[in-house]
Amino acid sequence: MNRFPVKAALMTLALFAGGSAWADGAPAGAAKPAPQCLGSEGHAASFAGRRTFRLRPDWMATTKGALTRPDLAPAYQLLIKRAGAALAGPTYTVVDKLKTPPSGDKHDYMSMGPYWWPDPGKPNGEPYVRRDGEVNPERSTDAFDVSDLEAMSGAVEALSLAYYFTDDRRYADKAAQLLRAWFLDAATRMNPNASFAQGVPGRTPGRAEGVLDTFRLLRVVEGIGLLGPSGTLTAADQAGLERWFADYAAWMQASPTGREERAATNNHGNWYDYQLATFALFAREDDLARRVIATVGPQRIASQMAPDGSLPEELKRTRALHYSYFALEPLVGLADLARCTGQDLWQFETADGRGLRKGFAFLAPYVGSEESFPFKELEPHKAAASAAPLLTYAAWAYGDEAFGAAASLAAKARSVSPGDLLIAPYEP
Repeated sequence: MNRFPVKAALMTLALFAGGSAWADGAPAGAAKPAPQCLGSEGHAASFAGRRTFRLRPDWMATTKGALTRPDLAPAYQLLIKRAGAALAGPTYTVVDKLKTPPSGDKHDYMSMGPYWWPDPGKPNGEPYVRRDGEVNPERSTDAFDVSDLEAMSGAVEALSLAYYFTDDRRYADKAAQLLRAWFLDAATRMNPNASFAQGVPGRTPGRAEGVLDTFRLLRVVEGIGLLGPSGTLTAADQAGLERWFADYAAWMQASPTGREERAATNNHGNWYDYQLATFALFAREDDLARRVIATVGPQRIASQMAPDGSLPEELKRTRALHYSYFALEPLVGLADLARCTGQDLWQFETADGRGLRKGFAFLAPYVGSEESFPFKELEPHKAAASAAPLLTYAAWAYGDEAFGAAASLAAKARSVSPGDLLIAPYEP
């Protein structure tokens, strides 16, 4: 899966900036508190009106002033290349798909489960059968919406970041055009539900797992925040976007599909919480975000993690290492969001030591030797892409040099990413 997730800040603790060359020129060892994230206002007060929740203004500003540095220039060049492609690219909508959802309304999002394939023993291949870890390319065709959802959210992210780093209004204008088409314009907007996401031909028109598809909208929320000073989104546009996400959050909580996904005991439950808390903050529903985050420790970390830090439900998969990181990624996101609600997930720990630190301690020894991971993993060489940023977060959160070293090793083993521009490398 081609994902370019937004990577940003951690907890509001002085140690996060202490000793880092990214800390606005602060000398090594100097402590500097991170900017405050103030509930549903996010970082707006300290980020010139940019209402981001995870993108941290001090780190972003330092990056903006150092884009020609050898360690940053390749990531910046890749970002501008992606933004340029988005600038010249199409406008994406849900109404262009070839198939029509069971509702008869093309405004309803529709996708197919990734690991489901035609049954060669059946004349029409239905009902499809599951091959875990093997993505059926049919899912990514024009028959469904997931490719356009990925393209739209990736384009909004690249364009909004390019606007921030260059101050070129063209990028903001194009991002606003994409947002209006997907969320606001009556002729093309997506209805705020995922009722027909990750359906399986011959089995079901939609599944709870389909709620995972909309994790791509997490990057859209941050992108909208970055566009703030441009004025390309009117007050009516902003209100409409907040209303759309409020409606989608309400659907997540009230629909049978959403409730089933909330009950998931693996990475799906984590991603549900991460989405709901983020969308709630964007929709200015602070109490909802706070309630979601309050349950993450006891209902996600404590129940999913073994005392040794492993995640047994993810270890059952054919891509166990990938899914272990994939399950930790939303937990890291929630720990970061907790800065905005005055909560602390980084320090959550059960009596027998289950917590985020233990989870990273379980995985860190396999960085650089992913093939030695003692569980099935179809693509061990790809694990570094997820490991690098997550271990960097953990290094900052705990002041852990071993996590920092593992993050550095993982970064060297993966390709350049625009995400490299958004989080300071750990320096003790």
